[in-house]
Amino acid sequence: MAQISLKINGYAYTVGCEDGQEDHLRAMAGEIEARMARIKALGGQSGESRLLVLAALLMADELHDMATELTDAQRSRPASADALAAVPAPGPPAIEPARLATLADRAESIAAAMEQA
Repeated sequence: MAQISLKINGYAYTVGCEDGQEDHLRAMAGEIEARMARIKALGGQSGESRLLVLAALLMADELHDMATELTDAQRSRPASADALAAVPAPGPPAIEPARLATLADRAESIAAAMEQA
């Protein structure tokens, strides 16, 4: 298990994570830092705990919006997905019987010529 130090709002936090997840965790800390900066820009500075709670609420709101969009997309998708599933997969192009007979004759001629060679 890896341990990394993250700096959020000027404070250092040492946290553990699975090996290989360090960059992901740093990126998530960057997301928190960005939201805290947005809150500060709006004049919302009133303590570290409050900033962290507001940042968490912003992230939760964004997740809620994304989940709602995903649910809406999934609800509208089944009709189109079912319609696509009902369409038969494209197979080989249909060959008219007369053309098939001509091709068969030609294949037999080629096979006979190869046997004589």
